[in-house]
Amino acid sequence: MQDIASAAAPTRAGLREWLGLTVLALPTLLVAVDINALFLALPQLSADLGTSGVEQLWIIDIYGFMVAGFVTTMGTLGDRIGRRRLLLAGGAAFGVVSVLAAYSISPAMLIACRTLLGIAGATLMPSTLALITNMFRDAKQRGAAIAVWATCQFAGAALGPVVSGILLEHFWWGSVFLPAVPVIAVLLLAGPVVLPEYRGPDAGRPDLTSVALSLLAILPIIYGIKNLAAGTDSPAGPIAAIAAGGAFGAAFARRQLRLDHPLLNLRLFAQRPFTLVLTALTLAGVAMAGTGLLVTQYLQTVLGYAPAQSALWFAPMGLAVALGTLLTPALTRSITPKTAIAGGLALSAVGAGLLVAVGSGDGPATAIAGVTVLALGTGPLFALGTAIVVGSVPPEKAGSAASMSETANYLGGTLGMAVLGTVAAAIYHQRMAGAVPADVLGEAARRAQETVAGVGTAAAGLPPADAAALVQAGQDAFTSGLHAVGLISAALFTVLAALIAGLFRPEPANQHG
Repeated sequence: MQDIASAAAPTRAGLREWLGLTVLALPTLLVAVDINALFLALPQLSADLGTSGVEQLWIIDIYGFMVAGFVTTMGTLGDRIGRRRLLLAGGAAFGVVSVLAAYSISPAMLIACRTLLGIAGATLMPSTLALITNMFRDAKQRGAAIAVWATCQFAGAALGPVVSGILLEHFWWGSVFLPAVPVIAVLLLAGPVVLPEYRGPDAGRPDLTSVALSLLAILPIIYGIKNLAAGTDSPAGPIAAIAAGGAFGAAFARRQLRLDHPLLNLRLFAQRPFTLVLTALTLAGVAMAGTGLLVTQYLQTVLGYAPAQSALWFAPMGLAVALGTLLTPALTRSITPKTAIAGGLALSAVGAGLLVAVGSGDGPATAIAGVTVLALGTGPLFALGTAIVVGSVPPEKAGSAASMSETANYLGGTLGMAVLGTVAAAIYHQRMAGAVPADVLGEAARRAQETVAGVGTAAAGLPPADAAALVQAGQDAFTSGLHAVGLISAALFTVLAALIAGLFRPEPANQHG
């Protein structure tokens, strides 16, 4: 085994490192695809396994819960036991459990498999990013490599529903898990050959108390946010979960500041570039997730597209982020990173603003153009910002920094769907409060005031003219919510662009190695 204490990496990467990047792209794509793999398969698997509504929610959400809860622990664990070792072990577990998930015979078995997949997935993302940081010590090469990594991440998220849709056209619901098997096989065969091992020479033993506190902080917060976003009848439980997570988070923070070898180095927030970029990554995730959620719902509930059609129409958003990250290294040959990030965020504000022009009777063009421009503008932030975060620490601590970047992205996405989704739902409810005819009663009226799908059910028993008016009112109300989310997102991107332009002062390149 080679570790940092005993061997210095070459200044510039060679053929082995670039081949290693190709291998690292595979688990990056895999985790991104797997996050969205089950959305289109849910109706089939529910009919086959007989899942309840609560079980469906756990099947979908538990994977993300586990990734969010364990990514910090796994990033630091890789620093201590070796990143290649953790990557290969996590990859092997991911492959085995994917097969078990594909052939699940009960909802409980599938939930258990998704739980284990989330824990295994948490080992893959920080390990890949940390290895890239160690393999590519030259700043320009590292920037290009991280851009490729980010491109794979967002391309995978965009292609996940498309791949699932194609598989479901020909095979059973479990087939969406099986693409992981050949990907993991390549990783396990090629990884030991082209990936070097890295670990911190002075890493202490894992602090299990910090691990427990981090889980007790993150999981209740994510749980509470998701349940509030789902419109639970009693918000007391989710709010209590968020409060409990916040209390454990405060205890976690106090412990990290006292430890010589913390699980998470909170002192990094004293560095302005680090704090600005992590804030930007989180808030950009809020805007992207919120607009993405509303546009996918617009495609299905207002325009009436099937899920597979919606996935194809929505793919340009993920592909635009991928293109933006891939083009960033070439862009920074002529402009500074600060200009690239701030300019990209300003472009994203324009894209979010386009969503205000979407009409309920329009086709998909304006909405897709808006989220595509928005996504394209975030490319420099995700490519350069991620490099800034992992470059803020010595190479032997890159796994911990990578996990912070991933946590910011996931937390931003969760907040975006929860907060902006709730804003849109409130606007819809307010607009529909007086729009439901008096002869629509009880549960049908309540559902019509909550969702466009409920409007369709309520309209079925009305005279044609009244039914058409109610459907139009529902579509207009939903589009008003989309407009509000577009305005909020445009404001977020504008503020972030101004903060980066005015306050960002990058640290000297290669300060840690």
